[in-house]
Amino acid sequence: MKMIRAIIRPEKSEEVVEALAGAGYVALTRMDVAGRGKQKGIHMGNVYYDELPKVMLMLVVEDNEVEEVLEIVLKTAATGSFGDGKIFISPVEEAYTVRTGAPGL
Repeated sequence: MKMIRAIIRPEKSEEVVEALAGAGYVALTRMDVAGRGKQKGIHMGNVYYDELPKVMLMLVVEDNEVEEVLEIVLKTAATGSFGDGKIFISPVEEAYTVRTGAPGL
């Protein structure tokens, strides 16, 4: 299993969630976050924004589903501008359902 964390523009989050749901990936966590990337914020005239609002989507998928999810997020979240976001993929050793204690997804 893999954990996919996609940090994307807030205005693209609904579109990405709908695209993932359309492909059968309905279980995810959505969080409003703030941060900065390599550009270290943004300068607009005399105003400097150190951290920008983003949305982080987190989902756990089977190893063979990673490429499909990655393709959906990359295609749907991209605007072609700086600040489109970042995707992190990490291994997940175990997962359990809290209500039942059952292992797995």
